[in-house]
Amino acid sequence: MFVVLLIVNTVTSILGGALLLRFWMQAIRVRPPAPVAEFTFTLSDWLVRPLRRIVPGFGGYDWASLIGAFLVVLLAVSVRLMFGLSVQLLAMTALLVFFTWILWGLIILLIVEVIFSWINPHAPMAPFVRALNEPLLRHLRRVVPPLGGLDLSVLVALILLQIVLYYVGEIFGMFGIR
Repeated sequence: MFVVLLIVNTVTSILGGALLLRFWMQAIRVRPPAPVAEFTFTLSDWLVRPLRRIVPGFGGYDWASLIGAFLVVLLAVSVRLMFGLSVQLLAMTALLVFFTWILWGLIILLIVEVIFSWINPHAPMAPFVRALNEPLLRHLRRVVPPLGGLDLSVLVALILLQIVLYYVGEIFGMFGIR
């Protein structure tokens, strides 16, 4: 049982992450470097292209990618049904897992930006990661000014995202989901 869940969670997390990245890149209009674009589009085109026939882009957003990511979460959570999760909790669990994936994706992007700033701020991928984080950090930089030339907005963002993750975990606990 553990091995099956591990494999399903790993595969769906990678696919779901690619779909969420695809949505986010399009939403904030960031052109990815060629390797990132090739990986993301190759991994997700088989799902996004058919979904676009049903759910076209609207308002400048690639809704097919976002809905595809949710469908992948729904699939991953459905596998849990075989191991005891009730059908009533399926939709709620899928929504919570989907939201958790989004939060972890943002946390990972922030950590990657910090690592780039420490190791090599001029790395080819650094501007791309910075552009992905900019919509989140822009608002925080208005509230948290740099101290002595040090931008603490990334730290504040990480703390806020962890607080939200904590409360999502509490919601999981309220429904008896682990």
